[in-house]
Amino acid sequence: MGWLSSNITNALQGVAAYAPLVDAAVQRRVEEIRKLVSLRVNRPTMTDVRWYVADLEDAMRAADMGFLAPASKLWRATRSDGIVAGLLSTCTDGLVRLPKSFSGDDEQVEALRGTYATSVFDAMFPPSELALLAADGRGLGVGVAELVPVEGRDYPVMVRQDPEWLRYRWDQNQWYFLSNEGELPITPGDGRWILHVPGGRVSPWQHGLWYALGDAWIAKTHAKAYRSNWESKLANPARVAVSPQGASEEQSQSWFKDVMAWGVNSVFGVKPGYDVKLLESNGRGYEAFGETIKTSNEEIIISLAGQLVTTTGGTGFANADIHKSIRADIIKAIADSLAHPINTQGLPAWIVDRYGIDALANRACVAWDVAPPTDRDSEGKALVSLAEGIQSMRDALVPYGRDIDIEALLAMHGIPTVAATNITQGKDVQLPVSIYPLVLTGNEARRIARVEPKLLPDGTPDPVFELTVHEMQKRSDAFAEIAVEEATTEGTEVDMEDVA
Repeated sequence: MGWLSSNITNALQGVAAYAPLVDAAVQRRVEEIRKLVSLRVNRPTMTDVRWYVADLEDAMRAADMGFLAPASKLWRATRSDGIVAGLLSTCTDGLVRLPKSFSGDDEQVEALRGTYATSVFDAMFPPSELALLAADGRGLGVGVAELVPVEGRDYPVMVRQDPEWLRYRWDQNQWYFLSNEGELPITPGDGRWILHVPGGRVSPWQHGLWYALGDAWIAKTHAKAYRSNWESKLANPARVAVSPQGASEEQSQSWFKDVMAWGVNSVFGVKPGYDVKLLESNGRGYEAFGETIKTSNEEIIISLAGQLVTTTGGTGFANADIHKSIRADIIKAIADSLAHPINTQGLPAWIVDRYGIDALANRACVAWDVAPPTDRDSEGKALVSLAEGIQSMRDALVPYGRDIDIEALLAMHGIPTVAATNITQGKDVQLPVSIYPLVLTGNEARRIARVEPKLLPDGTPDPVFELTVHEMQKRSDAFAEIAVEEATTEGTEVDMEDVA
C-alpha cells in the first residue's frame, strides 16, 4: 500500500497548519526498519502484578513527560480484574459487533461490504483488533495500530500494537513507537499508522480512565490480600486442649499432641477433667476489607459504565444488554471516537490505492448503529404518524388553496429524501399505499396498472402525467372549481367528465 502525503493526512484529520510535516526520507527509513523487524515490531512485555499508590503517582508523572510505559502497564494490570474485564468487554467487544452503516461512494461501499461470507471491512479491520484499540482509547486515552500489508490482496490488515511502547516528544510534537530496532516516528493516516486519541489531541493520557481505575483496583487488590491474611489467621478458630489440674506434665503433653493432630472427622475419648474448646476471634475488623472491596467495585463500575448496573437479566445483544448496562452517551462516544480514525486514517490510503486520489472527495465512511432497539421502534412509529399527518394536513388545506412545504417539514424532522423517480425506477420498492399518490407520477401509476403511459402526439410524455397523482388530483379539482364558477355565471351545465 502506498503512503499518503502529510498534506493529505493532515487535511483528512483536521491537523493544525502548525504541525510539522514528515520528511519522505523519514518514511522510507521507517519502511526499511519495518521490513527488517518483520512481525517482531513489539518488544517483549512484562506485566507488573503488584502495585502501590506510589507507583500510580509515578506513572502519572512519567506519562506527563511523554513516557506511557508505566501507565500502560497499570492499565494492562487492571484488566485482570473481573469487573473491569466484563464491563470493558461490553463497551468494546459488544460495540464493534453492533450493526455497521456505510456512507459515501456506492462502489466503495459495496467493496467494503463484500459478500455475506467475506467482508472486506472486517478483513481489513478485524473486530477483535478494533475492540482492543477501542479499549486502549477508553482506558489509556490513546491507542496505536498498524496497517500491515498482506500478500495476495490490495488491502492491509489492522494490527493493534501495545501502547506500552508509545512515547510522545514534547519538543517535537511527535509520537514515536519504540520497536526492536529503535524509535519509529508515527504519522497518523500515512497508510501505515493509526493513532487513536479519544482523550483529546493534547495530553490524551490525562483523560483516560486508567488513573481512576488504577486507584480503585490497587485499593481492591490490597483489601483482598489483607482479607485473605485475616482469614488464614483468624477465620479458623484456635483449639484449646484442657487438662485436669492434677494431670502430670506427660499426660498434659500427650493430650495436647492428640488435640494438635485433630483432623477431619476426628473422635476423642476423654476422661473426666479433659476437654477441647474452640477459641474464635470476636473482632469485626474484617468487615473493613469487604467495604473497601465494595467501594472499589462501585468506583470501577461507575467509571466504565457511567452508572451502577446489575449483572443479571437477559443474555445476548438480542435483549439489548449493552444498552442496559452502559450509559447510552458513553456507547455513542466510544463508537464515534473509534469511527473517526478508521475514516480519516485507515480507509483513505486503501481508497487512494484502489480508486485514485480524486475518490477521496466522496470517500466511503463507516459508523456503528448504537441506537437501542426500543428507540428504533419509536422512530418507526413516529415516521408513520408523521406521514399520516402530512397527508391529512395537505387534504385539509386544499379547500383554502394552501399547501405545506414538504421539504422544510422533512428537513425539520431530519428525514433525508430523493426525487420520487429515483425511488421507483428500476427498483422493487414496497411503499405504504397511502404514500403512492405523493411519490408516483401519473404515468408511473399507469405502468403499475399495466396501462400504456400518456404521451403527446410527438411521442414525448404528457407533462400533466409527469406530475404526481396527488398533484394531478389537485389540478383536476382546481379546473373543476373554475368550470363550475363559469357555468354558474353563464347559466349552463358542466360535464365533469370533460373537465377531468
